[in-house]
Amino acid sequence: MSQAPGSQAGPPSDVRAAATAGAGEPGGTDGARRSPAAASSPTLARLPEADAQLYLHPQTLARLGTLELRAKMIVEGVMSGAHRSPYHGFSVEFAQHRPYVAGDDIRHLDWKVFGRSDKLHLKQYQQETNLDLLVMVDSSGSMAFGSRLFAEASGQGRTANPRGGPEWTKFDHATAVGAALSYMALTQGDRTGLVVFADEVRAMLKRSSAQGVWRQIVGALSVQPVDKATNFSRVIDQVLGKLTNRCLIALVSDLYVDPEEYRTALARIRHRRHDVIVFQIIDRREREFDLSETAPFDGLEGEGRLQVDPRAIRRAYQQVFAEHLDKIEEITRSFGFDYQLVSTHDWLGPPMAAFMARRNSEIKRSKFG
Repeated sequence: MSQAPGSQAGPPSDVRAAATAGAGEPGGTDGARRSPAAASSPTLARLPEADAQLYLHPQTLARLGTLELRAKMIVEGVMSGAHRSPYHGFSVEFAQHRPYVAGDDIRHLDWKVFGRSDKLHLKQYQQETNLDLLVMVDSSGSMAFGSRLFAEASGQGRTANPRGGPEWTKFDHATAVGAALSYMALTQGDRTGLVVFADEVRAMLKRSSAQGVWRQIVGALSVQPVDKATNFSRVIDQVLGKLTNRCLIALVSDLYVDPEEYRTALARIRHRRHDVIVFQIIDRREREFDLSETAPFDGLEGEGRLQVDPRAIRRAYQQVFAEHLDKIEEITRSFGFDYQLVSTHDWLGPPMAAFMARRNSEIKRSKFG
C-alpha cells in the first residue's frame, strides 16, 4: 500500500513520508501524457483544450464571475483596464502634483494650489491598465496524493482523473484553483498565463486575454505528468527570467519545500516588485493523519519507503506538519503577500469568494487601493 506524499523538505523525513494513506498508488502517473513540447521546450506548441467543468461546477463558475481580482502593488500593463499603472498621465485618478514647465498643457494647472502658493503646479493622474496574471501550478510528485474520490469532487461527476486514477488529487484541486483564478481575470479583460513546474518549468502558456485561452489553460494542466521532486529555487529563476513587466503571480502548491529556500525565492519575487497570492493545497488526511494500521509508506518524490506505525508518531507528525504550515504562512505574509490554506475536501466557490472579498477590502483600505 502506497501511502504518503513525499516532499523535498519541510516536515522531517521520518514523518514527511507518512503524511497520508490510501489504497494503491495515490494518483500516480499511469496514463499521464506529456505536453506536446515537454521534451524540447517548456512552451506549449499545440495547445489542447479541455472542459473546465471537469474541475468546476457551473454554480461555482457563476459565482466566480462576480468576483474581482486585483493587485496590491501598482502594476504595468498594455491595455486600458481596472488596475493602476506606474506611468503618470492626465486621466482617470489623481496621483500627485508636479511643477509647471514651459510647454505643459495649461488645462491641467491646479489654480487652487496657485492661489495658496503663488506657484504653478499641474495635476497628475494614475492611468489604469490591465492586470497580468501568471498562474503557477505545482505538478511535483507530492501533488499526486488524494484521499477524496474524483467522482465526488468533479464538476461532471467523472469517476477517474485525467491520469486514470480514482482520486481527486492535490493537483486536481490545484487545477481547479488555477482555472478559477484564470476565469476571474479573463472575465474582467485581463491577460492570463500559466506555468506548470516540478524540478523545473515543465510548461508555459504565454499571457493572453484572447478567446479560448481559458480552455487552453485547463487543457494544458490536464495533460501534465504529476511526478518528480520540487526544485523551487530553479523554477523561480526560470520564471523571473521570462517576466519583463510586473504582474500578479498566483502560486498554487502544497509547498513541501524548505522554508528558507521558499523565503529566498519570495524575496527575489518581491525585489522585482511582483505581487503574489499563495494557495497552499493540502489533503485532509495529511493534516489529520487518521490511520491506525502499520504499513509501508512510499515517498512520492524519491524519499523511498518507510514502515510506519501511525499511532506511534501521530502526535509528533501533526505538530511538525502544523509548524510547517505556520512557517510557510508567516514567511508569505512577511513580504506583504496574501496566503490562503486550501483543503481538497472543501468546495472551491465559498472559500474563494470569502478570500477575494477580504483581500479586496484590505486593498481598498490601503494606499495601493
